[in-house]
Amino acid sequence: MKKYWLTLIFSLFVTSIAAADTYSLKPYQAGDWKPLIKSAKGAPMAIHFWGVTCPACIKEMPQWGQFLKNNPNAKVVFIQVDDVSQDSIKKMLNKAGLDKANNYYVAAPFDERLRYEIDPQWHGETPTTIMIDKNGKAIRNSGLVDFQKLQKVLIGKS
Repeated sequence: MKKYWLTLIFSLFVTSIAAADTYSLKPYQAGDWKPLIKSAKGAPMAIHFWGVTCPACIKEMPQWGQFLKNNPNAKVVFIQVDDVSQDSIKKMLNKAGLDKANNYYVAAPFDERLRYEIDPQWHGETPTTIMIDKNGKAIRNSGLVDFQKLQKVLIGKS
């Protein structure tokens, strides 16, 4: 009987690993901005704020997926800002080919204090991309991103 239980437990363990989430969907909250920037270790990076309920974001996310497929070494972070279920976030990321990207979701309301920490001039519109060049200079772009400009900043190609 003991062998049966050990076999069953092992089987459940292996099944849970096989069915484990392949997403790296992490919570983003106040105080995370500076550590997120430092995680690039001085390399250029882009931080893209998007929403599941944003029509422009829905249109643009597959383009992000293609960009990362073509530029696998680009440092890009995605932060989803809508108050929606993680399942709906994962569904959209999967559809866009971004399920294995560096993904976050805003864990608390996306309020003024959180936006101010990121950029005091930003009002929270989506999509918004903040590009940080190799010198640490941040450039905020609200609206659809220019992928050629992004490639130039992140990869150095035009």
